Amino acid sequence: MTLIRLGHSPDPDDAFMFYALAKDRIPTDGFEFEHILRDIETLNRWAMEGRLEVTAISVHAYATVAGTYRLLPHGASMGEEYGPMVVAREHVDPADLPGLRVAVPGTLTSAFLELQLAVGRITDPLVVPFDEILDVVERGDADAGLVIHEGQLTYESQGLVSVLDLGTWWHGLTGGLPLPLGANVVRRDLGDDTMVALSHILRESIRYGLAHRADALAYAAEYGRGLDDDLNDRFVGMYVNERTLDYGEDGREAVRELLRRGVEAGLIDREVPVDFVED
Repeated sequence: MTLIRLGHSPDPDDAFMFYALAKDRIPTDGFEFEHILRDIETLNRWAMEGRLEVTAISVHAYATVAGTYRLLPHGASMGEEYGPMVVAREHVDPADLPGLRVAVPGTLTSAFLELQLAVGRITDPLVVPFDEILDVVERGDADAGLVIHEGQLTYESQGLVSVLDLGTWWHGLTGGLPLPLGANVVRRDLGDDTMVALSHILRESIRYGLAHRADALAYAAEYGRGLDDDLNDRFVGMYVNERTLDYGEDGREAVRELLRRGVEAGLIDREVPVDFVED
């Protein structure tokens, strides 16, 4: 058996995608998968070291690790007129955010790149684990917070208001492209045959979860940090769906467009070749 270390976030959508692998529901064709769960910013930083064979990363981070990893053609998290949002205790003009104390889940996250494309460079963000941002804003330790994952559905329960929805902003900016957020990548040094074989297995895991939704949702709920069943179902449905099986041409174009705009704005320091495993 060939050991493959598979990195993903401890949240319901990633858990749903990899349910079939975690519970041995599909053949793995001679590969053994070790699931390594970390927050997305840690996975982004690890990818810069090439630490894991397969990992979830932010599309923003791909700009830094494209020489080491290739994008898998599935596993994307994309918003369809929804996505990460900025929340605060009371209304804030988005144009004022660069001068405020903004809590963010990591400087390599796609959400942070998109926020800066929307409002301008934020030079001194408060980097906080993604699952603590709502609490930080509620306590007043930050003026606003950039919320990813299930906090997009629960922020109102902590008395917070939405200041900016990046999914809506991106949709209007690009004429309807989906908002690129997360991606799955595979390390180039494994070789073409292994990359393709792993791609087939990982796609099948996503396909199995979609086909056995109730069981996969029950597994995903273990990572929902208090989400009830309805919210768990809604959140997973936002980020694991038919587009997760394949980006589609508009999804691929959205990745290229985000990275292009990042370079144009000086937030990414070089042009990025967007290179998918083709299988």
